[in-house]
Amino acid sequence: MPEPAVNLYLVGFMGTGKTTVGRAVAMRLGFQAMDSDHEIEREKGRMVAQIFAGEGEAAFRALERRFIEQGHPDRGVVVACGGGLVVQPGMLELLRAKGVVICLHATLDTILQRTAQARTRPLLNVENPEARIRQLYAEREETYKRAGTVILTDFRPLHDIVLHVLRAYRREARDRERTHGVTPVGENKGSILPAAPKTGRAGR
Repeated sequence: MPEPAVNLYLVGFMGTGKTTVGRAVAMRLGFQAMDSDHEIEREKGRMVAQIFAGEGEAAFRALERRFIEQGHPDRGVVVACGGGLVVQPGMLELLRAKGVVICLHATLDTILQRTAQARTRPLLNVENPEARIRQLYAEREETYKRAGTVILTDFRPLHDIVLHVLRAYRREARDRERTHGVTPVGENKGSILPAAPKTGRAGR
């Protein structure tokens, strides 16, 4: 059966694996993989941390909104969204209007372990990063849980997470396709491969 062409938006807290999972899912679907932070960095020629430091968080959030509104194709894309993107006013509704939204989730303990050595996340550039993570996690958790299908990434191999995301995406995309009449694309059955290691992560 042909794949739907509906965009997929992966949301969730920092350290839940959105970029890595997004790349693997895009490979399976034959879609383009994009990361909102990386695309903003490419456009501005600066790291997210530099944008935060020079222009402030509000300016960065405006760039996120512009990217979602008009900075990527309207079909055939898997977008890994920055952790704070979906919690901004009106952004969840905007994502839902453009495609399928799936939330990657992890426990607070797992996130603390995965972000322990983070040096490029501007929201953690504080005296007590752990306290900041706990605060952000508490503030954002409810929004994440109502964003869409929630998929846990704790202690699971990439292969299992990707298959779970694909099942949820295909179900929701076909429901949306029937409602909106989106044209399907050909199925790509490429193998799942981990994303190449990265030298740093942008702040979310």
